[in-house]
Amino acid sequence: MQHQPAAIGFLRHDVSGTHQRWDQAQMRQLARRLGYDLCRTLVYGPETSEILEEVRDAISQNEADAVITPSLEHFDGEIPDPLVQVADVITVTPENTYARWRTRPS
Repeated sequence: MQHQPAAIGFLRHDVSGTHQRWDQAQMRQLARRLGYDLCRTLVYGPETSEILEEVRDAISQNEADAVITPSLEHFDGEIPDPLVQVADVITVTPENTYARWRTRPS
Protein backbone atom coordinates (compact mmCIF):
# COMPACT_ATOMS: atom_id res chain seq x y z
CA MET A 1 0.00 0.00 0.00
CA GLN A 2 1.34 3.38 -1.00
CA HIS A 3 1.54 6.15 1.61
CA GLN A 4 -0.66 9.18 0.91
CA PRO A 5 0.90 12.59 1.53
CA ALA A 6 -0.78 14.51 4.34
CA ALA A 7 -2.59 17.81 3.99
CA ILE A 8 -4.04 20.31 6.45
CA GLY A 9 -7.29 22.12 5.72
CA PHE A 10 -7.49 25.78 6.67
CA LEU A 11 -10.38 28.20 6.70
CA ARG A 12 -11.59 31.25 8.52
CA HIS A 13 -15.16 30.98 9.75
CA ASP A 14 -15.72 34.70 9.26
CA VAL A 15 -14.84 34.34 5.56
CA SER A 16 -16.81 31.12 4.98
CA GLY A 17 -19.82 32.30 6.96
CA THR A 18 -22.86 30.13 6.29
CA HIS A 19 -20.88 28.19 3.66
CA GLN A 20 -18.41 26.70 6.16
CA ARG A 21 -19.67 23.12 5.84
CA TRP A 22 -19.66 23.44 2.05
CA ASP A 23 -16.11 24.81 2.11
CA GLN A 24 -14.97 21.93 4.33
CA ALA A 25 -16.59 19.38 2.01
CA GLN A 26 -14.93 20.98 -1.01
CA MET A 27 -11.51 20.85 0.69
CA ARG A 28 -12.00 17.14 1.53
CA GLN A 29 -13.08 16.38 -2.03
CA LEU A 30 -10.11 18.21 -3.56
CA ALA A 31 -7.68 16.55 -1.15
CA ARG A 32 -9.03 13.12 -2.08
CA ARG A 33 -8.91 13.89 -5.81
CA LEU A 34 -5.30 15.08 -5.56
CA GLY A 35 -4.25 12.05 -3.48
CA TYR A 36 -3.85 13.76 -0.10
CA ASP A 37 -4.94 12.50 3.28
CA LEU A 38 -6.71 15.53 4.79
CA CYS A 39 -5.65 14.71 8.34
CA ARG A 40 -6.83 17.88 10.06
CA THR A 41 -8.84 21.02 9.36
CA LEU A 42 -8.05 24.22 11.19
CA VAL A 43 -10.88 26.72 11.63
CA TYR A 44 -10.05 30.20 12.88
CA GLY A 45 -11.63 33.61 13.06
CA PRO A 46 -10.49 37.22 13.18
CA GLU A 47 -10.10 36.99 16.97
CA THR A 48 -7.30 34.43 16.65
CA SER A 49 -3.80 35.83 16.94
CA GLU A 50 -0.74 34.15 15.47
CA ILE A 51 -2.74 32.16 12.87
CA LEU A 52 0.31 31.66 10.65
CA GLU A 53 2.35 30.18 13.50
CA GLU A 54 -0.50 27.81 14.39
CA VAL A 55 -0.80 26.65 10.77
CA ARG A 56 2.95 26.09 10.56
CA ASP A 57 2.86 24.14 13.84
CA ALA A 58 0.04 21.94 12.48
CA ILE A 59 2.06 21.30 9.30
CA SER A 60 5.03 20.22 11.39
CA GLN A 61 3.04 18.09 13.85
CA ASN A 62 1.20 16.26 11.06
CA GLU A 63 4.19 16.12 8.69
CA ALA A 64 1.91 17.69 6.09
CA ASP A 65 2.99 18.43 2.53
CA ALA A 66 0.15 20.82 1.72
CA VAL A 67 -2.43 23.22 3.09
CA ILE A 68 -5.79 23.27 1.34
CA THR A 69 -7.98 26.36 1.68
CA PRO A 70 -11.25 27.37 0.00
CA SER A 71 -9.78 30.56 -1.53
CA LEU A 72 -7.11 33.20 -1.11
CA GLU A 73 -9.61 35.26 0.89
CA HIS A 74 -8.92 32.98 3.84
CA PHE A 75 -5.34 34.32 3.82
CA ASP A 76 -6.45 37.93 3.29
CA GLY A 77 -5.90 37.72 -0.47
CA GLU A 78 -2.35 36.39 -0.67
CA ILE A 79 -0.36 33.38 0.40
CA PRO A 80 2.10 34.25 3.19
CA ASP A 81 5.71 33.60 2.16
CA PRO A 82 6.60 31.82 5.43
CA LEU A 83 3.81 29.32 4.75
CA VAL A 84 4.75 28.50 1.17
CA GLN A 85 8.31 27.93 2.35
CA VAL A 86 7.20 24.84 4.29
CA ALA A 87 4.20 23.47 2.36
CA ASP A 88 2.34 23.69 -0.92
CA VAL A 89 -0.80 25.80 -0.59
CA ILE A 90 -3.76 24.69 -2.69
CA THR A 91 -6.90 26.75 -3.22
CA VAL A 92 -10.23 25.18 -4.10
CA THR A 93 -11.62 28.22 -5.97
CA PRO A 94 -9.98 28.90 -8.28
CA GLU A 95 -8.10 25.62 -8.13
CA ASN A 96 -4.47 26.58 -7.94
CA THR A 97 -1.31 25.27 -6.31
CA TYR A 98 1.29 27.58 -4.83
CA ALA A 99 4.28 25.27 -4.69
CA ARG A 100 6.68 25.47 -1.79
CA TRP A 101 10.15 26.67 -2.47
CA ARG A 102 12.73 23.91 -2.35
CA THR A 103 15.39 26.57 -2.71
CA ARG A 104 14.92 30.28 -2.39
CA PRO A 105 14.13 31.90 -5.77
CA SER A 106 16.82 34.25 -7.04
